Amino acid sequence: MTIIRQMSLFGVQELFEMEPTHRYDAVISALNLDKIYHAVSKKTHLGAPEELNYSAMIISVFIRIVERIPTIKDLVKRLNEDIVFKLNCAFLVSDPTPSEASYSRLITKLEESKILEVVQEQVIIQAITEGFIKDDTIAIDATHFEARDQAPPKVENLDKEPKKRGRKSKEEREEWLAEQAKKEANLPLFEKKIEAQLDASLSELRAQVPKEPKWGIKKNSEGKHVFWFGYKGHLAVSTTSQYIVQSLFSSGNLNDGKAAIPLLKGIQERLSLPALRYETMDAGYDFEPIYQQIYRMGHQSVIAYNKRNESNPEGFDKHFALTCFREHSYRYDSYDAKYETLKYTQPKECVDCSLANEGICQKVYKVKITTDLRRFTAPARGSKAWKTLFKRRTAVERVNAYLKEFFQLNNVRYRTGKRAKVHFDLVTLVYNASKLAANRINALLNQEDQAA
Repeated sequence: MTIIRQMSLFGVQELFEMEPTHRYDAVISALNLDKIYHAVSKKTHLGAPEELNYSAMIISVFIRIVERIPTIKDLVKRLNEDIVFKLNCAFLVSDPTPSEASYSRLITKLEESKILEVVQEQVIIQAITEGFIKDDTIAIDATHFEARDQAPPKVENLDKEPKKRGRKSKEEREEWLAEQAKKEANLPLFEKKIEAQLDASLSELRAQVPKEPKWGIKKNSEGKHVFWFGYKGHLAVSTTSQYIVQSLFSSGNLNDGKAAIPLLKGIQERLSLPALRYETMDAGYDFEPIYQQIYRMGHQSVIAYNKRNESNPEGFDKHFALTCFREHSYRYDSYDAKYETLKYTQPKECVDCSLANEGICQKVYKVKITTDLRRFTAPARGSKAWKTLFKRRTAVERVNAYLKEFFQLNNVRYRTGKRAKVHFDLVTLVYNASKLAANRINALLNQEDQAA
């Protein structure tokens, strides 16, 4: 009788249940600490000597996220009171415990060097190299978290000119349109329409993302508006392996759709994912430029359709499939990637229809997705294949929940957007490092099972 061994399953939650020493070693080993240390350490021997153990300080900053220690003050207190914890953070017994001010300077250096973004990319590339990211679908969504400070009082704009009632004359309208076009041209990149991002470079997009805390609004699961003052984290998550392959930090008032193209360009330009074919998002990302960007990447869009008071074209159903004379919808059959064409076959109800037998209703019709990238997607909207792919979008929602529950995403302790971004980068980096550590342990357990 053949014995089938159950494959070992080891996840992030099991990682957090390990002994502290083993848990820290597993997570920290996934990070390039030498690169971080080089970025924040002194570049010259001139000036006051550094007496602090900077490498241990860096490790303790990551372990603070792992251990869910709420503040730097609490971290310093634990280092002073718990000698075992201090040793686990790679401090020597003789090392002085860094002060809160020392940690503040370290955070400043991390922010100025942008080194956390570099190491984040290295972790993802390492996970791809080791074969842990083979996904064909990426899910994109945003999550909000509040700022440390209370929202400032709203100030009314008393200098705003009252609107002139009545219809504008032709000359006034032309003058107004020219003025609006001039204003649009002078706006910052993320205040322009989304299509302005298509021809912008990735570095330009990331440099101009607004980062200061602002008022944000979003509908909850009950359809009610929720307001908060703070930030947004925008994530592109591999739906099977659940790594954060790209992330973006922004002000809370940034429209979700305006973060999609920077994430997509980051995937296209910085990562090698040959199996990737689909990007799935909710209706908040239903903008024509996003479809265009995904098409330029050679991928397919699986994005929920937002009607925006639009009416369906005559002769088509709500999923933009052709309907027969009796308004039965044609059935999606297949997609021809070579010719970028969707193939539909006649409805089941039309098999015995006299109109079909007389040749009035066609049995097969085809449509190119380039006719309208937003409406004609591959696989076709409403099809079983499309619904299956769209369900994978829950992966990014799951990761958002992990970041808030286990990695302190909603525990921002800094007053400026630049420092809050460091917190966001630390959280996403520790999450990916934990995923990589768990995958490595899982792979080792599977090798032991197969060898037994």
